[in-house]
Amino acid sequence: QVQLVESGGRLVQAGGSLKLSCAASGRTFNIYRMAWFRQALGKEREFVAATIWNVERTVVADSVKDRFTISKNTAANTMYLQMNNLRAEDTAVYYCAARHRTGDYAVWGQGTQVTVSS
Repeated sequence: QVQLVESGGRLVQAGGSLKLSCAASGRTFNIYRMAWFRQALGKEREFVAATIWNVERTVVADSVKDRFTISKNTAANTMYLQMNNLRAEDTAVYYCAARHRTGDYAVWGQGTQVTVSS
């Protein structure tokens, strides 16, 4: 089993930056792909970005691709989300998730709150 723990969320002013981290532990060799999602209060969960764990391939949602960057340190079993020029609409709980080569994202972290004040 894989466990995921997010960190780095906090209150930040609009225009500011944050870097979120997602630390993976357990059977990390089973990870094929990891991703960031977010869910704002009263809204559906939204895909933000994803990376294939063992190759340099990433995808970022069009809505944030000019401001957010996904990266990872596989040696440290950690994934990151660099968020720049934050806006009030980026306020949400940010979750990381992991999946095998097939199937849905089966492992989720507990989430980290990002609040952007305007």
